[in-house]
Amino acid sequence: MTPIVPTDSARRSDAIAIARVVCILGVVYVHAWTGQNGEALAALRGTPQDDLRWFLMEMFGRSAVPLLGLISGWLVAASSRTRDWGGHVRRKARTIVLPMILWNIIAIFLVSGAARLFNLSAPQPQSIWWTVDEVLILTRNPDINVQMPFLRDLFLCMVAAPLLVRLPGWMLAMIGLTAAACHIAGLGPPVLMRASILFFFVTGIMARRGGWADRVVTWHWLLALLPFALLMGAQLYRSVTIGDGGPRMAQTALDLSVRMAAALAFWRLAWALARSPARGWLLQVEPYAFFLFCAHLILIWLGGPVLGGLFGRMGEPLYPLYLLTQPLIVLGIVMLVGGALRRIAPGAATVLSGGRLKRETQASSRVAMA
Repeated sequence: MTPIVPTDSARRSDAIAIARVVCILGVVYVHAWTGQNGEALAALRGTPQDDLRWFLMEMFGRSAVPLLGLISGWLVAASSRTRDWGGHVRRKARTIVLPMILWNIIAIFLVSGAARLFNLSAPQPQSIWWTVDEVLILTRNPDINVQMPFLRDLFLCMVAAPLLVRLPGWMLAMIGLTAAACHIAGLGPPVLMRASILFFFVTGIMARRGGWADRVVTWHWLLALLPFALLMGAQLYRSVTIGDGGPRMAQTALDLSVRMAAALAFWRLAWALARSPARGWLLQVEPYAFFLFCAHLILIWLGGPVLGGLFGRMGEPLYPLYLLTQPLIVLGIVMLVGGALRRIAPGAATVLSGGRLKRETQASSRVAMA
C-alpha cells in the first residue's frame, strides 16, 4: 500500500478551489445548448457530434456533483462550527438556501419572461404551486434551473452534519451504503432529490477521517485515471449505443461507479493543477464558481439561441466549436456580470454568490493580510 505522505495545507487549499472551478465548468457541458428537441437529438444519436457531446458530458460532467459533495463532507468533518447547530444551520441557509431561492426567482422572471415576450421555447408558470415548487424545490426538480437540487440536498446534508460528524465509522458506512442503494433503486424524492449527494457527502466525512485525500495525491497518474477511463468507456458505450434501454438499476449502478472514479481522478488532476502554470488563473476564477453554478442555465436558456444563430444548432458544421467553448463563454459573461455587481451592488453580489464575491476592498485587504 502506498504510504500516506503529509501534504502541504496551502496546496491542498488551492486544489480544493481549483476542483470547484473544474467541476462547475464541467456542469456547463451537461447543460450545453443544442438547439434540438428530444426527438431531434434521438435522430442524431451515433453521429460524430452526438459522440462528442456525450464524451464531454461524461468526461467532465460526471465528476462535478460527486467531487463537490465529497469536498463539502471533507470540509465539514473538521469544522468546529458544527458544534453550534443553530449557528451552523443559519450560516448554511444564508450561503446555500437563500441564493438557491433568489436564483430560482431570477430564472422564472428572466427565462419565463423571455418565453412570454419573445416566444422563446422555455417553461412558463403553469400554476401558483408550480411557481412555489420551482422556487423552493419541495417535491420535484425544477424545470428551468435543473442543477439546483444539488444545493437543496446539500443543505439537508449540512443540517444533519453536526450529527453525522459524531457518528462512528460503521454507522457512517451504513448510511452511505443506504444512500447508494437508494440512488441505484431510484428512491429518494421528495426527501432527497438525488440520494447520491448524501452518499458522497458521507464519503467525504469518512475520507477526512481516513486521510484518503492525502493518499490519493500520492498515487501514480495511471492508478488514479485508469479506473475512470475504463468505467467511462463502458458508460459511453452504453450512452451512445444503448441509450435509455436496458435494465435501469444496472445503469444507475454503473453511473455511481463512474462518478466515484471521476471524483478520484479529478481530485488528482486538481492537485496537479495546484502546482501548474494554470494555478493563478484558476484561483482568480474560483470566487465566481458558485455564481457560475447558479447562473449558467439562465444564460444558456437566454443566450444559447442567440449564439446558436451564429454557430448553428447541433448537427451543423460550426456547432462543435460552439459546444467546446460554451463553458468559457458562459464563464466570461458570469465574470463580467459578477464583477459589475460586485462594484455596483456589493451586498447583492455577496448574497447571490453565497458569500464568495465580497466587496473588492474587503477582498483586497484579505489578500494584503495573506
